[in-house]
Amino acid sequence: MTRQTSQRSAIEQVIQDSDRPMGIDEILSKGKEIVESLNQATVYRNVKLLLDCGTVRQILHPTQGTLYETAEKDHHHHFHCHGCNKVYDVPGCALKEDGIAPKGFVVEDHEVFLYGKCPECSG
Repeated sequence: MTRQTSQRSAIEQVIQDSDRPMGIDEILSKGKEIVESLNQATVYRNVKLLLDCGTVRQILHPTQGTLYETAEKDHHHHFHCHGCNKVYDVPGCALKEDGIAPKGFVVEDHEVFLYGKCPECSG
């Protein structure tokens, strides 16, 4: 990886400190609280570097597009709140991959999204 900059450190800190996946705009917004000069191009460039080195993983959300989270987390799924439009982590995995795919198919990975309202929006 290239040299460590204050912008990259801010982006890493934002992703590492988050308890849920975030899009580029949210990473930018939170990162600007740390480094005011942060811009969207810098966030995209640094997130790509973090993806390439394996410290960040991307989640392809059906309606929100690409979200990012730390790669340190164990396998888990996600909950999309229709109220606040945020995506939250759902710990663990209840899906049994054995026998779920048709005969001859090999499951390499999976992602499950639950939809509804978070406690703040449903209360």
